[in-house]
Amino acid sequence: MSPIFLNAFVYLLCAVIAVPVAKRLGLSSVLGYLVAGMAIGQYGLGLVGEEGESVMHFAEFGVVMMLFLIGLELQPSLLWRMRFPILGLGGGQVALTTGAIFGAGLALGLDWQVALATGLALALSSTAIVLQSLQEKGLTGTTGGKSAFSVLLFQDIAVIPILATFPLLATLAPAASDDHGHGGGSAFQDWLSHQPGWVNTLLVLGAVVAIIVAGRFIARPALRMVAKTRVREAFVALALLLVVGIALLMNSLGVSAALGTFLAGVVLADSEYRHELEADIEPFKGLLLGVFFISVGASIDFALIASQPSLVAGIVFGLIILKAVVLFVLGAVWKLKLDQRFLFAFSLAQGSEFAFVLFGFGVAEGVFSIELSQVLIASIALSMALTPLVMIFDEKVVRKRFGTKESIDRESDVVDEGAPVILAGVGRFGNFVARALRSQGIEATVIDNDSDHIDMLRNIGMKAFYGDATRHDLLESAGADHARLLIIALDGEENINQLIETARKHFPHLQIITRAMSMSHHLELIENKVDFAVHQNSASALEIAENAMTRLGLRAHKANRSIKAFARRERERAQSLAAIRSDETVFMNTVRQHIDEMERQFKLDHQNQSKEADKAWETEPIRKSVASGEFSRKR
Repeated sequence: MSPIFLNAFVYLLCAVIAVPVAKRLGLSSVLGYLVAGMAIGQYGLGLVGEEGESVMHFAEFGVVMMLFLIGLELQPSLLWRMRFPILGLGGGQVALTTGAIFGAGLALGLDWQVALATGLALALSSTAIVLQSLQEKGLTGTTGGKSAFSVLLFQDIAVIPILATFPLLATLAPAASDDHGHGGGSAFQDWLSHQPGWVNTLLVLGAVVAIIVAGRFIARPALRMVAKTRVREAFVALALLLVVGIALLMNSLGVSAALGTFLAGVVLADSEYRHELEADIEPFKGLLLGVFFISVGASIDFALIASQPSLVAGIVFGLIILKAVVLFVLGAVWKLKLDQRFLFAFSLAQGSEFAFVLFGFGVAEGVFSIELSQVLIASIALSMALTPLVMIFDEKVVRKRFGTKESIDRESDVVDEGAPVILAGVGRFGNFVARALRSQGIEATVIDNDSDHIDMLRNIGMKAFYGDATRHDLLESAGADHARLLIIALDGEENINQLIETARKHFPHLQIITRAMSMSHHLELIENKVDFAVHQNSASALEIAENAMTRLGLRAHKANRSIKAFARRERERAQSLAAIRSDETVFMNTVRQHIDEMERQFKLDHQNQSKEADKAWETEPIRKSVASGEFSRKR
């Protein structure tokens, strides 16, 4: 059997077992993945060996996808509003942590170059572990969660200048490169390695500009063209192509692929294809992140830890305590509440997955010795593995004793569009619903799988997104967890029924309003207890009938009253027929009875309409009453 299949089987089996067990024990899935990795690693059961490092580099692509999805949720205007916490909290954390570790390194006898490089690498925190843990606990919308995200965003940006600085700090002869995403192998990278630093800087800036321009003027037309094919596989392929292509571009320049994909996500954040991209990439991201966490656990060198336990323990706990103190102080400066300060401090008090790359790159450039890098890498992996336990300590012990908990109901403030209504389908029927709601200031998140409809609505200033609304992952990314109403204006009974089933299964709190495509479909919807269903032709047919009555001489109020009575009895009739629709004989007999009863009722109504009642609608007596002041006195 090919080793790749065996390794894939082992990793997937770990993922399937680890997460349910961790959830059953009330722990995070991240901790489950890490423990599973420790169990199957070289120093556990030995099911995976030296190939674990290669698997980790592959699985780091999950981090790249995560940053792309985060970018999709951040419109440029929101990112601009976050510039102060990004620069203030993020810049302050990196500067203070680097300075503290730099001082500690000098005190321990390290050269200043090594101490500075170590401080820069250890100042970073794990984007993957922190965001995954915050999302699982529903804390991304809290003040502490938002502040943690701002710091992580700055750290991802800081990777570029850190990488550029490392060659300037070299004190040793460069080691042979083992290609950590920055090493050579290609003719372009070999050429780039012999160029002055400003050449690489210009190329990076050019790549950033290219990503922005391509996102605006190439990616969107390409997405629109593929969307018109209605072939989901092609859209998934294009979504992955975007992420992989940007990652290759940034890696070829020796910088963070995650930063490039994050930027692309921000550029596409206001695109109509945003939700579909998010829903298509999410499964790949989740699986790759799981493999990444397992790889981190498998990479922990317990033999090295056992040979130098006090040194490794000192680095791990020293790093966690130092970063937690720095973050806590920054939280106080930024006036975070006490419980949010603890959340902010504990969530970021670990090493980063990017540090694995930085130390590998540092060894290749002659900044670190191999022995020092191995100790630091083992310490970082251990600090990452301890993070879920640290956050459990914060949740179960610290936040119960200190401060007032901030309500996590605030999550709804930052989820997607925050609209109370999701409108599925905006064809000839749905666009009337959307415009009518908007006329009363009611915002709706509109989803449709016809790119032409989406373009039309966006051209008139409405928020509309491309995608298949029957997919629960797309509904979730569109804010179904926090919306109140789902209005279904799709074509086809099968699509409507499928969406109702999906919504009921995954979002049972949603009230469902839908149109029925036929009388039998209307009865089926009533039988299934949809909150409100209406025949697609009823409103327009009744409006035409009312207009016809007035044109034939019937008074307007009489026509309106007759139509309302007719509509009310139709609804009552539909309710009663839905209960017996399974018995065809009884159903047909009841239909005949309803028709006869309706005719008798309308004759009776016509006879009972007194002239006195009609006079109540005359405008002349009302005018006279108002003129004489009698109307005001009666009120």
